[in-house]
Amino acid sequence: MRNTWFQSILVNETAATFSLGTFLACTAASLVLGLATAVIYMYRNTYTKGFVVTLVLMPAIVQMVIMLVNGNLGTGVAVMGAFSLVRFRSVPGTAKEISSIFLAMAVGLATGMGYIGIAALFVVVIGAVNTIFTVSRFGEKHTQERALRITIPESLDYTEVFDEIFEKYLKRWELIQVKTTNMGSLFRLEYQVVLKEQKDEKRLIDAIRCRNGNLEILSSRAAIVREEL
Repeated sequence: MRNTWFQSILVNETAATFSLGTFLACTAASLVLGLATAVIYMYRNTYTKGFVVTLVLMPAIVQMVIMLVNGNLGTGVAVMGAFSLVRFRSVPGTAKEISSIFLAMAVGLATGMGYIGIAALFVVVIGAVNTIFTVSRFGEKHTQERALRITIPESLDYTEVFDEIFEKYLKRWELIQVKTTNMGSLFRLEYQVVLKEQKDEKRLIDAIRCRNGNLEILSSRAAIVREEL
C-alpha cells in the first residue's frame, strides 16, 4: 500500500480550483515549517529580528506563488518577469544565511505543490544535520594562530631582527604589512603567526620587548574571514 503521507494534496486541484481548506492547510504548514527554519538558524548563531521573520514568512510567500502558477505557462512567465525586476542591494550574506534562505524557499516550493509531508521531513533532516555540525568541532581550526603587531624604532632593521625569537616560540610566521608611524620615526610590523604552545605567548612578548626597546606590542586573535557565498 502506498504511503499517502508523502503524496501531494493538490493532485486533483489547479490554481483556478484549489479549495480554501487546501490553501489554508498549505499556508499553515508553510508558516510552521518557516518557524522551524528560523529556529534552526537562530541556534548558536547571531541574527536580527528582520531576518528571522523573513525566514518564517518566505515559505508561505513562495508557496503562494507556486500554487498560483501550478502548471500555467503564461502565469509562470509573468511571475519570472516580475521577479527579474527585483534588485537586491544589501551586503552579501554569510554562508549560513544563504543556506537558510534556500531552505525556506525549498520548503515553500514543496508546500506550494502540496507535498507537506516531504517538506516537514526535509526540515527535520536538515535541522538535525545542522545541529550536529553546530555542536561538533567539524570544520574548526585547531592551530594557535595569532595576529602580532610590533612597533620598532626606524633605526632597527626589521627584516631579520626577530628571526631568532620567532624560531624559538613559533611554528611559522609571515610578515603581512609594514607601516610607518609617528612622522616616520617608528615602524609598525604586522605578522600572522602560529604559536608552538599557547603558554609561550607571554615569553614571546617579553623577548620581543627586549629587542624593540619596550615599544608597543599587540597580540590578538587572527582576523576572522567573513563567510560569504
